[in-house]
Amino acid sequence: MIPRATPMRTIRPEPSRDATSEPDTSVTIRGWAATIVAGVLLSIGGCQVFSFLPFVDDPADAGEEGDPEPLVSFVAEADLQRRWQVGVGRGPGRKYLRIKPTILADRIYAADGYGLVVAVDRFSGRRIWSSSVGKPDGRPFLKIWDRRDPSFLTGGVGAGEGRILVGTTRGEVVALNAGDGSEVWRTQLTSEILSPPAADGGVVMAQTNDGRLVALEGADGDTRWSYDNQVPLLTLRGTAAPVIAGGLVFAGFGDGRVAALSTDTGAPIWQHRLVLPQGRTELERLVDVDGSPLFVPERGALFAISYQGRLKALSPPDGRVLWEIPASSHLDLAGGYGQLYFVTDEDVVTAVQQGTAEVVWRQEGLKNRQLTSPLAFSNYVLVGDAQGYLHVLAQTDGRFVARRRLSAGLRSPMVERDGIVYVLANDGRLSALEIRLRG
Repeated sequence: MIPRATPMRTIRPEPSRDATSEPDTSVTIRGWAATIVAGVLLSIGGCQVFSFLPFVDDPADAGEEGDPEPLVSFVAEADLQRRWQVGVGRGPGRKYLRIKPTILADRIYAADGYGLVVAVDRFSGRRIWSSSVGKPDGRPFLKIWDRRDPSFLTGGVGAGEGRILVGTTRGEVVALNAGDGSEVWRTQLTSEILSPPAADGGVVMAQTNDGRLVALEGADGDTRWSYDNQVPLLTLRGTAAPVIAGGLVFAGFGDGRVAALSTDTGAPIWQHRLVLPQGRTELERLVDVDGSPLFVPERGALFAISYQGRLKALSPPDGRVLWEIPASSHLDLAGGYGQLYFVTDEDVVTAVQQGTAEVVWRQEGLKNRQLTSPLAFSNYVLVGDAQGYLHVLAQTDGRFVARRRLSAGLRSPMVERDGIVYVLANDGRLSALEIRLRG
């Protein structure tokens, strides 16, 4: 019998005029042309006619439909203290990419959207090496109406087998030596790579935007096998990062399926559809699994969530459903305290019991703030938002514990090691932060 989830606690804070809230702006003028353009805009009483200019932001970049929830005041129980900060190129770019840093031993590796990969000492913030995996496509001289973002590094950062792994919109998987950043191999695949490649047991797994899961040899990048999955006519821009565990690779696809395959041969062990597409339009039928599946060995379960679909606990050996509840998200899951944490498509942070599917709490105080994937560790759940705020919630009940604004915006997933949280902001600033309780 599938247990039904009933909410125990829902947090709905009343909006307040908090000093940390900021008005939304849809047009930003940069550089020496600011005064001239601003004067022209004011004189004609509008700005959309100039949206083709490269130094005028597109109003569509201002955010999704729905106003962000105003931030509310709370009694802070802890502080977010920055240990160091370092620049990583130009940031992820304007394609709403989520380039996640990764940690190996005493180093953290990060990348920007324009080909720069860096290795940083995770204790001091000292840069150890930097490497370029390619250059953005150039623009024709004086073609100022071409506003395309030339970022091309879209799948990163993965690590394993002594390699740092990234993928590109050009369909390349690039492996760098983790020690010095030198290129080890480069393999051309069939389509752009939007999630970090994964490596373990001598194999590198990469997922392409055209529905292929490809196994590459860790030593030289040669193709071991390829698995094809049908792609719907319309999907969200993104793919789930593959997860390797126990000789199997778990992957989510754009048609709402989760599959387990042998890493050695690519033989499908099982496939499971989280939800059947429903609705009259292609938009209503979107059921992408863009959030990476979460394998929890001590629970003996694989958790997966789809957009406009379901959150399910599956048996890793055979794909049998352990429980399921209605849910919708395109972000990664997090686990801790015997609970799952996910961010809904309305930016409601939700906690669910891993064993029973009981909804423990919902935090609705960050609705429509375009949150990052959650990060859970110790007693905390962390999420960032599009205005650059990092929010710390309590795992027990979802209350706000701390908040700090880091930069102009946060989009990439965070990572944590030894109680230090590493955050890559949209402007390319990589910060190491520590949560310290007050008094």
